[in-house]
Amino acid sequence: MTPLSTGDPESIGGYTLLGRLGAGGMGVVYLGVSASGRQVAVKLVHGPYAQEEEFRTRFRQEIAAARRVSGAFTAPVVDADPDAERPWMATLYVPGLNLAEVVAKDGPLSLRRLRALGLGLAEALRDIHRAGLVHRDLKPGNVLMTEDGPRVIDFGISRAADNQLLTTTGRMIGTPPFMSPEQLASPRDVTPASDVFSLGSLLVFAAVGTGPFDADSPYITGYQVVYGTPDLGGVPAALLEIVERCLDKEPEARPGLADIHRMLQELPESDATASSRTGRSAQPHGRPTSRGTATTPTDATGTTGTTDATTGAGTGKRRRTRMLLTGLAAVLALSGLGVGTAALVAAPATTAASGTATATATAAARAASLPAGWRPWQKQLRYAVKGIPVDYNTSGCVTEDGGLFCGGTGFTAARIDPASGRTLWRAGTRPQGVRPIGARDGLVYIYEEPDETNRRVVALDTATGHRRWQRDVNASDDAVLYDGGLLTLSPDRAEFVAYGPTGRELWRAPSLDEYCTPSALGGAPYALCSKGTEAGQAPVELMKLGPGSLSEIATLPRKAQALGAVGGQPLFLAPQTAKDVYEAGYERPYNALLRVATETGQVSRIPLAQPLTGAATLVDGVVYFVRSDGSVTAVSADSGERLWRKVTDVESLSAPAVSASYRRVYFSNRFGRLLALDSRTGAEVWRTSALADPGDKTQAYPPRVLLVKDAIVATAGDTAFSRSPDGPG
Repeated sequence: MTPLSTGDPESIGGYTLLGRLGAGGMGVVYLGVSASGRQVAVKLVHGPYAQEEEFRTRFRQEIAAARRVSGAFTAPVVDADPDAERPWMATLYVPGLNLAEVVAKDGPLSLRRLRALGLGLAEALRDIHRAGLVHRDLKPGNVLMTEDGPRVIDFGISRAADNQLLTTTGRMIGTPPFMSPEQLASPRDVTPASDVFSLGSLLVFAAVGTGPFDADSPYITGYQVVYGTPDLGGVPAALLEIVERCLDKEPEARPGLADIHRMLQELPESDATASSRTGRSAQPHGRPTSRGTATTPTDATGTTGTTDATTGAGTGKRRRTRMLLTGLAAVLALSGLGVGTAALVAAPATTAASGTATATATAAARAASLPAGWRPWQKQLRYAVKGIPVDYNTSGCVTEDGGLFCGGTGFTAARIDPASGRTLWRAGTRPQGVRPIGARDGLVYIYEEPDETNRRVVALDTATGHRRWQRDVNASDDAVLYDGGLLTLSPDRAEFVAYGPTGRELWRAPSLDEYCTPSALGGAPYALCSKGTEAGQAPVELMKLGPGSLSEIATLPRKAQALGAVGGQPLFLAPQTAKDVYEAGYERPYNALLRVATETGQVSRIPLAQPLTGAATLVDGVVYFVRSDGSVTAVSADSGERLWRKVTDVESLSAPAVSASYRRVYFSNRFGRLLALDSRTGAEVWRTSALADPGDKTQAYPPRVLLVKDAIVATAGDTAFSRSPDGPG
């Protein structure tokens, strides 16, 4: 359990919340306690999904399904409100790790524990099926390991036998490594036998530590599930027959739960370890097979047959294979993992099944340029100080010439070794949670606030952290680095002041009797001015700055957003509407790019094909719009043409970091999950799990991601961490 973060509610439905138990794409699970002291697990749906009527309907079904099941090996629902502004459900809290955590911590289960696990799951599925339900997502994360046996949780995608499953929301309706072939092919038509197949996969995982169909991508995993041979290397001989029968491709050939229960009871109650890693034959990409499968050439219809390498006999199931692959392609497309059916049919399980997999293999083949001695690392951006630290909610890092400089709670700046995460030096006399301004020419620039009304910029030596010089600046306007030095506003806002790397004043320029802020677009110094009392209340005037001069270049619409420059010309976003909206989560739509010719002041309007919302970032001629719901749209800065759009299920993404060498766009989210998209197509290349403990600032601090050479460095909350560009593992 992790502590509550800023933004978390203190209570839900009369239950006082004690902390977070976990979070996923659909919601957050808290540990709560009633007035009488009963502990419950409260599942609170994320705000955006609460606005979808299809999702609300599905959540009502989840509650109804869970309430119909009452057994010794399930967690009962004790309270719920599907019609609340943010729907929630409370189940009896079951202390303990889930099966995935137990295996990760202690390794594969002993045969005695496997027997108890199987018996408990068979009884839990019996109760679920007696209620007229199919669980549909039996996986290690949904099995809690308690002292009195396993508990099955999360009926989020269960369906009653007399109801149709809602799939219009486009969410993944299962977890590929533990789904049945028919669930991938025809999800509306699954029977209780589908849960039996999942039970077989789960028992293999518990016995060996990996699933029988694990692969390097969800595409190949789905392919393996549909008609690949399960990898049963290392499964105890006593359990092998049960697992093989559960994993039969034909639902009607699988044993019933009563037969499974009987076979499990006959297992010896031995404490021997279930398996040994050496029992699994090694093949490339970690996909050994206990019975090899060879792929024959496609026939005239384009359908691939398979041959069992043990017997040499063909399966004779080409029609079934075609049906399964067609359904598999449809389900993967629905869930955002879509690939072409033809690619799935033509490609054997050991080859790339899509352009994304090909891109992954190509990128992985090149040698990553990493800091010398690099390894994955993680560290807290916190330092114990006396008194109460001052937090500015902009913790993060900057990089320059292979160096990494971070700001955090309790210190102003620190140099972090990008190879190991070790702190090389730390500076700052007044504790601040604010990232450095930037680094250049052997200096890292930071803020320092000697009191509540004054502010100064301090230049630190990047090698030692020693203070080189300092200058007083305006307390409310940010200083910016441009190609010639550092641009600031004087403390009284009367003048713009530029400083060189030595701290020498380069020039001054008068400000206006209006709201002006310094800006660097394409490395050149500018001022953005507004005749209103604050930014956004009047048209934006783009002003050119120089020694002793401030001259107007162009006037831009109210609430126009500066992005940077393309070909030396400043680039702005034009809002579709400039009205003031005071609503939580509101995202202003933009419908055009505005490009300014600095010599003539001419503003060229480049319409977007449709209005776009989200945080916009310009990188290498592409504008990336990132919405809070996890969707990303890439637009050409030259033409306004939409290059691609990707709807992910990873919310609260950072601004992007783009790798030209890998052709990837990287994001982090508030909980430390990394996401890599193909920069040409937007296809997902890989993602990581969230950090186990990102600290207590996940809601307060926006996530950030940057590159040090090819190494990915990201921040989530007050935690910094580094990962390989080749993705998980």
